[in-house]
Amino acid sequence: MTQTTKIQFLLDDPNLKPELRSIANKVFNSERITPDEGLLLYQEGSLGFVGALANFVREKKHGDNTYFNRNFHIEPTNLCVYDCKFCSYSRLIKQREEGWAYTMDEMMDIVRKYDGQPVTEVHIVGGVLPQYDMKFYADFFTAIKNHRPELHVKALTPVEYHYIFKKAKVGYAEGMKAMKEAGLDSLPGGGAEIFHPEIREQIAADKCTGQQWLDIHEEWHKLGMRSNATMLYGHIEGFEHRIHHMEELRKLQDRTGGFQTFIPLKFRNQDNQMSHIPEVNVAEDLRNYAIARIYLDNFDHVKAYWPMISRSIAQLALSYGVDDVDGTIDDTTKIYSMAGSEEQNPAMSTKELVQLIKAVGRRPIERDTLYNVVKDFTEEVFEEDTAFKGYVALPVLN
Repeated sequence: MTQTTKIQFLLDDPNLKPELRSIANKVFNSERITPDEGLLLYQEGSLGFVGALANFVREKKHGDNTYFNRNFHIEPTNLCVYDCKFCSYSRLIKQREEGWAYTMDEMMDIVRKYDGQPVTEVHIVGGVLPQYDMKFYADFFTAIKNHRPELHVKALTPVEYHYIFKKAKVGYAEGMKAMKEAGLDSLPGGGAEIFHPEIREQIAADKCTGQQWLDIHEEWHKLGMRSNATMLYGHIEGFEHRIHHMEELRKLQDRTGGFQTFIPLKFRNQDNQMSHIPEVNVAEDLRNYAIARIYLDNFDHVKAYWPMISRSIAQLALSYGVDDVDGTIDDTTKIYSMAGSEEQNPAMSTKELVQLIKAVGRRPIERDTLYNVVKDFTEEVFEEDTAFKGYVALPVLN
């Protein structure tokens, strides 16, 4: 059954509520849904219904293409001046003995460790400390580019930039221009959490506001540069707060076109100040991916960050609007493993990623950070493929 046939089947269902049929018609005709309609999907859309719509959008945009890249992470420190209630990763400065803070040389040693390897991106994000100021990061980005000019530097969130620009007494526009000149290539999507002040005040009151997050990305986009966006879901927020968050992103994307990927991030409750809040189940994870794909019609890509949700759920998500599974990463990333993610040692080889994608009938495409195709692995045959037992094709949940 083609995706068009599946949508027509939904439209012909006599038991479908008229409001949901109207949404399905809009999606089928590439029309934008409203915030009220997005909220209705969360309130009344079944997993099968939103999944079918999201997969229709995904395949209309990308077919079976599923993207990944070869990257590695550097986390300069887990010490932080901020006290976010959901964070299992950071430690306050007074807890210095429980943390780490790398020097410039130590971080460059990590970069040099990948010399000769076909990685295309270094992803840099961590805690916020006074000594990691604007000059420190500008010098670090420049050092990376001097050592390996072709390596894409995706680094720091508006949480860090707001802090270092304020400390340096420069505005967002001037600060982002300086970072670009130092070698910064793109921004990751972190630090967004939930934009709505009612929720943000409860979970991350002392760091940049949602509007400041948006303002910094907008200044970056004005420079002709690209960035990603995230949303932390499954904690104390309501469906209306998720829709508000995505609506703010959609409006900024209408103005600038600078976002390329949206990454929903699942709240994990291990060893943080919100450990009493139960985590949402897999069905809600998949519904959230699907509704995000439907709502964010002007975003090219929706990514499932496999170290957070597990490899098998990332496979399932490929039928719920997701077209990107992030990258090979490596076991140096601690942000999510410390929060209780499914992957305590988040490293996958290219072979494993390719086979994970093929196992659910999708086309594995290695990309660079800006989604230029590096290699199509559809016809690639690895040695001992027949012995691979890591992942299996899982059924689509209805």
